[in-house]
Amino acid sequence: MGPLIIDCTPQTPSIHFDDATGYMEIKGRSIPDQPDEFWLPILNWFESYMLNPRDKTKVVIDLEYFNISSSKRILFLLYKLNELVDSKKDVHVEWLYRESDEDMYEVGQDYAYMVKVPFVFKEYVDPDIAIAI
Repeated sequence: MGPLIIDCTPQTPSIHFDDATGYMEIKGRSIPDQPDEFWLPILNWFESYMLNPRDKTKVVIDLEYFNISSSKRILFLLYKLNELVDSKKDVHVEWLYRESDEDMYEVGQDYAYMVKVPFVFKEYVDPDIAIAI
């Protein structure tokens, strides 16, 4: 199968999904003009991963912004992680958010409420803001 690596653009996040380690990261902005064109290969890769998952799966989500079409696809991915929880796999989501972004924290809380997957919330200072101060 192999890893899935997609570089970020101004409209799409970077994707680093590694089936060998069970580490998956989504980082950046997700406002694609063609959401299916961007998200379907990711969701298809994830479906394949679910056929032979690692004992530990860690999903790191560090998004500064995403639109409703991306939100639906992220939620689908999180719902799929429920299957790993049900099969007693060690799985968790790390939800990263900037110190100044309460909205992103609240969105993560909403997702955590909707799924069985344990979430860890990590706040950080945006380096661009820290430099400007």
